[in-house]
Order: sequence, then structure tokens, then C-alpha cells
Amino acid sequence: MGRLWDWWRARRVLVDAAFVVPFLLLVALSASSETNPRNPTYVPWGWYVFFSVALLVPLVVRRRWPRSVFAAVALLCFAQWLLHIRMIPSDMAILVALYTVTAYCAFRWGLAALVVALAGVVMETTQQMGSWKHMRMPLLFFSTFIVGVWLLGLHMRTRRQYLRSLEERAERLERERDTEVQIARAGERARIARELHDVVAHNVSVIVVQADGASFAIDTDPARAKQALTTIGDTGRLALAEMRRLLGVLRAEDDSGAYAPQPGVEQLTELVEQIRAAGLPVTVRVAGVPLEVSQGRQLTIFRVVQEALTNTLKHAGPRASADVMLHYGDDAVDVVVMDDGRGAAAVVDGYGHGLIGMRERVAVYGGQVRAAPRAGGGFEVAARIPVREEARA
Repeated sequence: MGRLWDWWRARRVLVDAAFVVPFLLLVALSASSETNPRNPTYVPWGWYVFFSVALLVPLVVRRRWPRSVFAAVALLCFAQWLLHIRMIPSDMAILVALYTVTAYCAFRWGLAALVVALAGVVMETTQQMGSWKHMRMPLLFFSTFIVGVWLLGLHMRTRRQYLRSLEERAERLERERDTEVQIARAGERARIARELHDVVAHNVSVIVVQADGASFAIDTDPARAKQALTTIGDTGRLALAEMRRLLGVLRAEDDSGAYAPQPGVEQLTELVEQIRAAGLPVTVRVAGVPLEVSQGRQLTIFRVVQEALTNTLKHAGPRASADVMLHYGDDAVDVVVMDDGRGAAAVVDGYGHGLIGMRERVAVYGGQVRAAPRAGGGFEVAARIPVREEARA
């Protein structure tokens, strides 16, 4: 139904043609009385048909060429006045044309159309009534009616401009929001790249130390040298995997930011204590057997928990509590952070980009993030982070 209405509104000529149909019916119904010779003010049949059609047909394109249509209708009314033909039902076309010019053109054109219409009323009443005594009331009535139509057109023009300004503002805000999201995403990726730099640098340092140890022990202790070479191989493969991700998320050169040891799973205890000290009760549960998780994945787990708890502090309310669960599976680590706060009723300022950062971080390892209000109240953030390359989503 909505598409049909939009299609109908887009066909202006068709809509205006349908608008003219009631006027044509009125003209047809009034033809017998208006052209009856027994009527002392009758209109000849030929002139009645000519002016009825000539006045109403231009209204079909009134919104496409409003000024031209008004000019044509006004000239026809002037010719009708010159021929001493009194007003007929189709003369209402001048009111429709006046409204269209006022509603769709600049204010000066609407004002000019109003002056022309009022001048026509004065000319017509003077011709029909003759004396001022008899023309006062008809002149007042028709003038008031014309001014009312003009004010209606002016109101619709102002309303249309207001709605257009709201649409432009909404489009501008949408573009600004998309730009902010892109900026936040680029900044988050640059931050991820800097953090992964530390992880890769750590692995390369391990390789260098193990290589130096193997070179000294290869003659005296071959078993230890073999163990060091095995460690070098494992660490090198891990470093290559991290480097590939680094090159995948790095989009622009960014040398800003200080390099420092990045937090991991072991630092979650300190994070939870900080959140508790801020006034949010937090419980932590760990399920499964902890796996050997790379530094980059540990950092991702920490950031997901940190951002989820920070959002709980901001939006959940004063009496909310949170529950953090880590589940170590065979192929992935599941991180779930739930709270019992406001949930969908929380007031969001629209400027946060924490969820975008979560998704960017988890997507580096082929994982997924789901964040949504809970059915019974509160909010839930669930992230699944694969720990093996073949388990990437």
C-alpha cells in the first residue's frame, strides 16, 4: 500500500488530472441551468463550454508550471470579463491557480497573484453590481475568500519548506553518523595494529633469544638445541599469523601512541576489581580447561570484557550487577558479559563506538560478536573467538 501511494504521489500530472475531474462534473451538472435562455443572466452554450474547458484543462499541469497556468487562467478570466460573461463554476480555477502559485513559488509571486485575483474581483463586482451600495457585500465576501485561499497556500509553502529542512537535516546527520563510524573504525584498527605490534615484537624477541641459545648449545647439548629450534618454529608460525592480521587491519600509517605491555587474560582480575571499586558488583565464572591462547587473542578477550563492563557502568543504572563468563572450548573461547540493568530502556547518547571496536577486534581472528538487550531485562554481549586457524568463522 505504501509503494502504491508513493507511486501515485510521484505522478503529479495524473494526480492533478484526477483533481480536475470533480470540477468537470460540477460544470456538467450546472450546464442546463447556466445556459438556460429563461435565466436572465444565462451564458450562451458555446461560450460556456469554451471557457469551462479552457479554464480547467491548464490545471492538469498546475504544479509543473504554476506561474504559466495562473497567467493563462487570469487571461481567460479577463477575456470573459471583456465579453461581459458572468462568472461560471469553472471560474474557481483562478482560486486553484492562486493556491498553487502561493504554495510552490516564491513569496513575491504569490503576492502578485493575490493582487491580480483581488483586482479581478473588483472588476467583476463592479461590472455586475454597478453601484457601490450593492457591491460592498459581494466584494467583501469574495475578497475574504480569496485571501483565505492565499493564506492556505502560504501555510502549505511554509510547512513544505519546514519538512524539506527536516529531511535535509536528517540526511546530513546520517552522513555525519556514517563519517563518525568510519573514523572510529579507522582509529580502532590503527590502535589494534599498534597493540599487535607489541605481540609480534615479543614473538620475534623470543625467536632471537632461542636462536642464540641454540647456536651455543648445538655442539655441547644437541637435545637442548633441538628443543630451542622447535620453540623457534612454533613461535615463528605464531608471529607470521599475527603479522598477517596486522597487515590486514592496518589501513593507514600511524606512528602515534606509546608502546607498552598489553593486558591479557591474567589482567582480567585487576579489571574486575577496578569495576567493583567503581560501584558495579561483578561475578566471574570460568568454564572448561584454559587453553594456550596467543597474546593477540588474550588482548581481544580483555578488551571485549573491558568495553562490555564499561558500557554496563554507563547505561545499566545505579543498582545493576554484571556477570562475566569465559568458556574455553576445543576450538574457540566464548566470552559472555551480562547485566540486569535497564537494557533496551537505557538512554544512549549516540556517540559511542565501543561495539564497533569489539567487532573489529574479534573479526581479526574470524570471530563474531552479538550485543543486544536481554528478553527479561538487562543487556548481553557475547563474543566467540576461534583459537585455531581452521576454526575461523
